[in-house]
Amino acid sequence: MYITIQSFNNMHGSKPLKLDGLIKLVKEPDNKYDAEAIACEMRYFGKIGYVANSTNTVVIGSMSAGRLYDKINDEYFAKIKFVTGSVALARVLTSDEYIAEVENPESDIHYLSDNLGKIDVDFIKKNIRGEADDSQL
Repeated sequence: MYITIQSFNNMHGSKPLKLDGLIKLVKEPDNKYDAEAIACEMRYFGKIGYVANSTNTVVIGSMSAGRLYDKINDEYFAKIKFVTGSVALARVLTSDEYIAEVENPESDIHYLSDNLGKIDVDFIKKNIRGEADDSQL
């Protein structure tokens, strides 16, 4: 499942965006502009943008913040796969990829996560595309 990340309007520009860079996704239910806002954070840079949530900003074939919102925990992770200008496409980690990041002592996940190891992996398996069994489709 791919998502569009936008709004790199900060002092870093698109500098943090490197291929396979780990992105922390954080729900912002109290965001005054969008109740389904999902902020994107990276190690060393902090908040770098948001998951796109408008038909004008979501890249075709990727998921909007509104569609992703109920499929992830309050905190989850994705990896950057494509970068062009001020837009990046990231792939949401599967539960197995999340576990591999947690088990890797060199992963940025250890610096980004507030809930390391506490994410409900079964919830992710049920909701992230490609992990559901046929009875859930």
